[in-house]
Amino acid sequence: MKRFIFLALLLSMLLGNSSMAQVDPDLPEYQPSSGISGNLASMGSDTLNNLMTLWAETFRGYYPNVNIEIQGAGSGTAPPALTEATVNFGPMSREMRASEIESFENRHGYPPTMVPVGIDTIGVYVNKDNPIECLSIPQVDAIFSSTRRCGFGEDITRWGQLGLTGAWANRDFTLYSRNAVSGTYGFFRQHALCDGDYKDSINEQPGSASVVQGVSESINGIGYSGIGYRTSGVKAIALAREHGGTCYDPVAEHAATGNYPLARLLFVYVNKHPERPLPPVEREFLKLVLSKQGQEVVVRDGFLPLPESVAKNVRDQLGL
Repeated sequence: MKRFIFLALLLSMLLGNSSMAQVDPDLPEYQPSSGISGNLASMGSDTLNNLMTLWAETFRGYYPNVNIEIQGAGSGTAPPALTEATVNFGPMSREMRASEIESFENRHGYPPTMVPVGIDTIGVYVNKDNPIECLSIPQVDAIFSSTRRCGFGEDITRWGQLGLTGAWANRDFTLYSRNAVSGTYGFFRQHALCDGDYKDSINEQPGSASVVQGVSESINGIGYSGIGYRTSGVKAIALAREHGGTCYDPVAEHAATGNYPLARLLFVYVNKHPERPLPPVEREFLKLVLSKQGQEVVVRDGFLPLPESVAKNVRDQLGL
């Protein structure tokens, strides 16, 4: 697929359409087909694990004879599984790297197909009893990174350096992070640490839920994950792109206007031969994902839906 076409469309919608929190009424209703059966397997992003599960449940409502297996160990597990043809879908919270695409292409003779399926905001979480309300990206960098490439003037090791007083002034941080196989780890490193290095003191977690649980159980905790994993034990703080700038909450409206600095696309990769249609069961699953019903699931799981202008482009590229 010519990924730059729909990525450019998505970027323009993110920056110019604040109605994206609602499902686009122009999205088509999904119409089931007859004779669909078989097996589907998915391996990849932990962030998309819940979403893939919800889509699978919806899909089985139309096709009870389809068996679907979903694993969410991290985005880095998707490319090799798709390359080795052990799965049908590779959900990822980042784009494939050039080396991953090359490995796939060496095996199959053509590149994998990248399908955008929704938009996510990465939340920076603190314990629900923490009084902090706002951080800038340079401050986040100085908390999590040893290199401070975003430009903050000093290393931040105590909550008091962020303006908290009293018992909070001398409290240090307990840092929670996704592990290196995660697309969220890479996205956060790129956009919140300005491609810098994480501190050695981070507590790497195997999943987003583990990050949020760790923060909820530690009064000093701070961590990050997709906004769909927020619980009552944590709060997602507002972020400013520049130090001293306006802080914006990680809600749909601020992601849609481009004001919230940690918004990203979510993808499902698929092995589609450029001269052949998708197998029927894969075709119908992606048709559902890119329909009104599928994008309603996206919203229900806490993410932003695709506008129809983008979804239609993707359906056309896939021959749906």
